[in-house]
This record gives sequence, C-alpha cells and structure tokens, in this order.
Amino acid sequence: MLKGYVLVTGGTGYIGSHTVVELLNNDYKVVIVDNLCNSKALVVDRIEKIAHKRPDFIEADVRDKEKMREIFKNYPIDAVIHFAGLKAVGESVEKPQLYYDNNIGSTEVLLEVMKEFNCKNIVFSSSATVYGNPKRIPIFEDDPTGEVTNPYAETKVKIEIILKELAKIDSSMNIAILRYFNPIGAHKSGLIGEDPNGIPNNLMPYITQVAIGKLPFVHVFGSDYKTKDGTGVRDYIHVVDLALGHVATLKKLEQNPGLVIYNLGTGIGTSVIELIEAFKMANKIDIPYRIEGRRPGDIDECYANCDKAFREMGWKTKYNMVDCCKDSWNWQSHNPKGYEE
Repeated sequence: MLKGYVLVTGGTGYIGSHTVVELLNNDYKVVIVDNLCNSKALVVDRIEKIAHKRPDFIEADVRDKEKMREIFKNYPIDAVIHFAGLKAVGESVEKPQLYYDNNIGSTEVLLEVMKEFNCKNIVFSSSATVYGNPKRIPIFEDDPTGEVTNPYAETKVKIEIILKELAKIDSSMNIAILRYFNPIGAHKSGLIGEDPNGIPNNLMPYITQVAIGKLPFVHVFGSDYKTKDGTGVRDYIHVVDLALGHVATLKKLEQNPGLVIYNLGTGIGTSVIELIEAFKMANKIDIPYRIEGRRPGDIDECYANCDKAFREMGWKTKYNMVDCCKDSWNWQSHNPKGYEE
C-alpha cells in the first residue's frame, strides 16, 4: 500500500470523481487538483457524502508549474492519476492549439514536477481513440496506434509517446497507460454522475436528457454501418468499473512493473440502437430517436479485448448494461440540472 498521497488531476470530473470515491473506499489518501473548467467544486462534498471521508481539494491548473511545485512540497505524493484534460472531439477540431497546449502542456509540467520531487508512479487516462480505425475487432493492447482523425486523439497519442520514451530513459518509473472505451452510468447513490456542459457529446447523457424532457429526441448518426443493425457499435463500460480499474492499477504499480498498458472495457460491443432499447427496457421510459446521416470520422465498431487487465491485475467488469442504464437514469432524475442545484 502506498504510504503517501495519491494526486488526482481532474479529480472533480466524471471519471475522476468516481475514481476518488473508490480510492477513499480502499483507504488511499487523496488530493485532487482541478481547474474546474468542466466540473464543479461541490463534487468534493458529494464525494465526502458517499465515502464518509473528504479528499483534499486544490483549485489549480496543472500547467501552473509553481502551483504544482507548491502542492508537491506540501503533500508527500507517492503516485499520480492524471485525468486532467479537454476531451470534446468536435471542439478539438475547431481549437486544436487549445488541446495541444492544455492536454500535452499539462502532462509535461506534471512529469517535470514529479521528477523534481522523486515521484515514480503515474497512471495516465488515455483512450481507445488512439487505435483510430482499428485493423481488427476486438482490439488488443499491442494493436497499432497513431492513425487518428482529430486533435483530441492526437494529444492522447503524443502523451503516450512521451510516457513510453520516459520509461525507456528512466527504468525506476512505474507508468500505467489505461485506454478507456466508453464510460457510462453513475454512482448508485445518484450523488455523482456525468454532467456535460451544453449539448452532450456522448450518447448516454443525451439519452438521459431526452428521458427527462430536456431534449426532444436522440440523433442516431448513420444506419448503414457494417454492424448488426447498421448503427455504430461501441464498448460501453460502467464508470464504477472503470474507477475500480484505477485502484487495481495502483496496486499493480506497487509491484514496480515499469511500463504497463491496459484496455479497460467490457469486451462486448453494443450498438446505438441496442443502448437506446436497453435504457427503455431498464427504466420503462420511451426514448424517441431519429436516424440521420453519418458524422465524419465515425467508425463501424470499436470494442476491447480486456484479457490482459484480468490476467495481470485481476480486474474485470462487474456491472452489466441494465446497471449502466438504471444508474444513469438514477443520477439524471435526481439531478435534472446536473450539479447546478
């Protein structure tokens, strides 16, 4: 067990907040750093309500080197989980420089400060987008990466390269790259969940906002993909399973493994229509949808092989699609305006 603190950058965000809860449940000491550009400070109160422990919270931008040095001076930090970053694909196409500066810049500052304070363990929040249009399904960790179609994905690829180079020149570093598939769901308590700014970019919060009457119908982009029902197929993983994957990864880093890379997904492909139907069935709510043209850059299907994470860390998913749908609705129905209330 790590004796010092786990620093969680972006820890008030969707995946970050659920991960902080599971870290506290597993007796880790946590300090969150977040600039709140995509989240709210009151998430910390919600985390405390669930875990009956309060993480330390510092509002700061990870690109602020002096602030990060101050945090490392004040806390004995043994490991970092690095979530902080912008993640809207469409926005990244419009503002690529913002994404390079924010996502890559923050990582470079973080690694410099970690080196200065001799912190040797980092878990990086990467993404299945690094695989681009996959050459085979399911996707394995050693499949090719890098042929990507948007600046957001480019930042993930570049950060992975930086971390792999670091592992080569400093064998004392323990680095885990976690490639997420599509997180959905929320904590069973309904106290924390996904709270997107404006119109949701992701399918599940769009469905829940239709369910609550905030949006009129779900846009289904494309019905002519080479899939079981013509709609895009993705690997939807419950966010609590994903959070537990980070706890398993920290335990793995305690074994000094050097560089490790894991897919975190379910290994099951679910189509857009299947997800809508699962939500309707789980919650007894009708979800109107409209078939529209494809979006540029979308691929037929993308789901993971996650055998490696089970083999090396003993991690696998516990929650099924019904759990995901019920928990998403429980969060949305109790928080119709997200964290605003």
